[in-house]
Amino acid sequence: MTDVAPLPRKTRELHSHHFDSTIWNDFRFRDDDIIISTYAKSGTTWMQQIIAQLLFGGDPDIAVADLSPWLDLRVPPKAIKLPAVEAQTHRRFLKTHLPLDALVFSPDAKYVYIGRDGRDVVWSLYNHHANANATWYAALNDTPGRIGPPIEPPPDDIRRYWRDWFDGDGYPFWSLWENVRSWWTIRTRPNVCFVHFAALKADLPGEIRRIAAFLGIPIDESTWTRILEHCSFDWMKRNATRAVPLGGAFWDAGAEVFIHRGINGRWRDTLTPDEIAAYETRAVRELGPECAHWLATGVMPPAP
Repeated sequence: MTDVAPLPRKTRELHSHHFDSTIWNDFRFRDDDIIISTYAKSGTTWMQQIIAQLLFGGDPDIAVADLSPWLDLRVPPKAIKLPAVEAQTHRRFLKTHLPLDALVFSPDAKYVYIGRDGRDVVWSLYNHHANANATWYAALNDTPGRIGPPIEPPPDDIRRYWRDWFDGDGYPFWSLWENVRSWWTIRTRPNVCFVHFAALKADLPGEIRRIAAFLGIPIDESTWTRILEHCSFDWMKRNATRAVPLGGAFWDAGAEVFIHRGINGRWRDTLTPDEIAAYETRAVRELGPECAHWLATGVMPPAP
């Protein structure tokens, strides 16, 4: 019999140019809420699209970014965001990038956690950061309520970006290790489902059906072809304005640059063998061997 992890409790607040974790203290859960959690650039928007297509029967016109806000992003402030979420009448599906101990956890809501190799995350994160425009920096840095230093433009060199991120424990964003480690502790809870970016790429139909079963969403087989089409990476990139916040206004190249390439392993041509080994050694030290293996491969260890 699988041991069930104890119910998590919030123990701290997290603030930054991006985060205001206090919004969860005032959020009123519904029993059927769906919470999508990732570190960042790990397939969050992809999962939002999958769940939207399941809930709305393959509708191509769903504006995912509007329906599924990033709740703990401090822009717009919670005085605006919470009433908008409260007014939603469909089954809500929200996203968070918080580690578990900075989140209020509901025993009834369903949680989908998506993982991705940290090296792939950084390459995607660099594209996201390097293409951000002045509007993005102004929203994060100049909106009242920021706690901590502003976020600055990235260096031109991806290898320097990697070193800053690796040596600075996620700088200039947040720690990958504490995010993954915290969620890993509750992987055995019945209302938590772990998904891996690599698994979505390898078997999208199978993973969508597994997610639907976990969420209790029946699939109308007459809509299945549409659901699959609208969850494909190519379709999402062609229709990125529906999935990306503000239709891509934070990136001069538009929404398509937010949904970049979805390719894993680009770091292999840049990182040295010593840098790769240092990452893998640290992953095991920070996460333990089973979790580190899952994050790198998507292979979940046998249930305890």
